[in-house]
Amino acid sequence: MGSLRFLLETDGFAVRTFRSGTALLNASGALGADCYVIDYKMPDINGIELAGRLRKSDSETPVILITGYPDENISTRAAAAGVKDVVLKPLLDENLLKRIRRAIQDRPR
Repeated sequence: MGSLRFLLETDGFAVRTFRSGTALLNASGALGADCYVIDYKMPDINGIELAGRLRKSDSETPVILITGYPDENISTRAAAAGVKDVVLKPLLDENLLKRIRRAIQDRPR
């Protein structure tokens, strides 16, 4: 989490991190986020479930899912949950940054 935060802050993004999906859900209404970058594997809820719950309360903010489990089932389920993009681990810095910028740019205003 620290290296991803460092990458995003170095590129000029304001970043908030959460230890769990539940912690993010509890704070999401007050975040004013431009984009959510979430991991598939979390201690309390998986990233696809979290994305679906975020989309119910905030349908405009794009969600990018990071996963080390690249299979078609995850991509299909992520799309159904409203995920804008799926990024595979290991992360390539410029690839992730490009996808975040594109998701924010494409976001309805």
